[in-house]
Amino acid sequence: MTRVPYPNAHRDDVVDDYHGTPVPDPYRWLEDADHPSTKEWLEAQSELFTKAMAASPRRESFRDRIAELVKAGTVGAPAWRGDRRFFMRRTPDQEHAVLYTVGPDGAEQVLLDPMAIDSSGLTTVDSWQPDKEGRLLAYQISVGGDEESQLHVIDVVTGERLDGPIDRCRYSPIAWLPGGEAFYYVRRLAPGEVPEGEEQYHRRVYLHRVGTPAEQDVMIFGEGLEKTNYYGVSVSRDGRWLSISASRGTAPRNELWMADLSASPAEAPALLNVQEGVDAQTALLFGRDGRLYVFTDRDAPRARICVTSPDRPGHDDWRDLIPEDPEAVLSDFAILDDLERPVMLVAWTRHAISEITVHDLVTGEKIGEVPTPGLGTIGGITERPEGGHEAWFGYTDHTTPTSVLRYDARTGETSLWAASPGAVEVPEVRTEQVVYRSKDGTDVHMIVISRPGEGPRPTILYGYGGFGVSLTPGFSGAILSWVEAGGVYAVAQLRGGGEQGEEWHRAGMLGNKQNVFDDLHAAAEHLIATGVTTPERLAISGGSNGGLLVGAALTQRPDLYAAVACSAPLLDMVRYEQFGLGATWNVEYGSAAVPEEFAWLWGYSPYHHVREGVRYPATLFMVFGSDTRVHPLHAWKMCAALQRAQTADDRPILLRNESEVGHGARAVSRSVELMADQMAFLAQHTGL
Repeated sequence: MTRVPYPNAHRDDVVDDYHGTPVPDPYRWLEDADHPSTKEWLEAQSELFTKAMAASPRRESFRDRIAELVKAGTVGAPAWRGDRRFFMRRTPDQEHAVLYTVGPDGAEQVLLDPMAIDSSGLTTVDSWQPDKEGRLLAYQISVGGDEESQLHVIDVVTGERLDGPIDRCRYSPIAWLPGGEAFYYVRRLAPGEVPEGEEQYHRRVYLHRVGTPAEQDVMIFGEGLEKTNYYGVSVSRDGRWLSISASRGTAPRNELWMADLSASPAEAPALLNVQEGVDAQTALLFGRDGRLYVFTDRDAPRARICVTSPDRPGHDDWRDLIPEDPEAVLSDFAILDDLERPVMLVAWTRHAISEITVHDLVTGEKIGEVPTPGLGTIGGITERPEGGHEAWFGYTDHTTPTSVLRYDARTGETSLWAASPGAVEVPEVRTEQVVYRSKDGTDVHMIVISRPGEGPRPTILYGYGGFGVSLTPGFSGAILSWVEAGGVYAVAQLRGGGEQGEEWHRAGMLGNKQNVFDDLHAAAEHLIATGVTTPERLAISGGSNGGLLVGAALTQRPDLYAAVACSAPLLDMVRYEQFGLGATWNVEYGSAAVPEEFAWLWGYSPYHHVREGVRYPATLFMVFGSDTRVHPLHAWKMCAALQRAQTADDRPILLRNESEVGHGARAVSRSVELMADQMAFLAQHTGL
């Protein structure tokens, strides 16, 4: 085959010194997105990608089938405020999910429709929170994928806007005080108040009174603390108790404070420290029964629930109510107390499969289980804030679109409360969970989805392996279209994730990051050894931290993979802290400023491990112009390096650079196009 004519990318003689180690960075110029040379190079890459996709024989069929499957739509579990409920739903032809409310009269009302706000489809809903009475709604929206949330408040019945926009509210919780007159929230300091380059950091907790200028908000917490801190804030249903948590970046630990708002003013709460300087994550729930419920992984990596009195919130007074399970990870709970024998519903994941158990609320004794439809994923459990005997939860698995189930504690029965709004024909597939052994002897679980049949087949191996994120079953048009076309799709539960609790996470972070890559290589070798696929038919796929995963995999074991789909990746691990939200992740990866931690990063940084004269897998980089989490420069630099080094004429290195979308939510049609490109590329280079 004729060698692909890649766009010219000049190499500069840029070398940095890190603790005595010379670190070359020949494509540093690509970090400047506005430079004419970068723009010219990106335009040429787009032309190359468009030409390649036009020649792809499977692209249109994948697009049509994925579009058909996503018409299943989505529906979310309700949030109750008295007799009023709030929920999200996306019907088959909608680009975004819409927020609805249903009042005591049973009439359904649209509260928030992103397409009505912006017909271009570029506006997304980041979060929403009704007040405690269900009369007001605070919501946050952003445009073009930048996730720079603006906060608004509306009247639920009339739809009238009462407040906002308040800017700089990215990732802000909303904690309403009773009566709907005020709420606590989190906002970044204004750009002029922080050092240049640190505008994404320096959050503070404020008290805002509805209808007053944000400039008059009272700062409650955060002054003088770590610049990368994220804050959580909540107020008990009766308005008496305030809790505030602080985490340095994405660290798997937090510090925790609480205040009695009946004994100190909302503008100046007398905060009492509950947890400080402890390597654990803890959250508080002030129960309707007067007890304080403590959800924690302190001394329990798979988590436990303790109880105490709000007057004695310290660790020494915690008493186990739901002890740690040695095999399952505790993920959620709900209290149903309008019963002769009040109960607690406890959600667990066992090797990423969800289950719910029923426990006596007073003693914690297990007294039953909640029936579920299958081996899938349960969303958050919701109950009525004032108590009751019912609970609602979302459910999905690899062949079941999202639905909402209702559990009645009086009868012990589970029933379908809301089905996905669209009817789609789902192919017959089989799902099995296998266990394989990694390089160091650790057992790792993997879910394999396929159609009935034998013999090696084109296979996509997907992984993430970071930040304690668990990969659980879920309905996916892309996965089903691949399997229906004759491929196999495998999801490996790598270390670094949360499938086996916090110890599993820590076994794949910081200096243990190589374990994650070894787990992926071992998964690939297992699929090959068991006859599922061959190296010539095996692709790997990952995004964000998963993009780092597959970037490291293709440089460490290029012989093992035929194709790679690498989305919104971290790839220059020496300079990652300087871009996007990178400084909040050094608690996960380490910092190049620290000699020992630099050695970890330098040891696997994909961009720095591209070698001349190697036959690399066919690789598709997918990045997004408004991504404010992971800057596209990672993929740009790696793409340039791989295109120069690649020796295989039949294995192209391509870049898909999309504008006006970011790292997270996007319109459905945009997602369909992205998935179609990815599946067509992987099909072409695995022989599907």
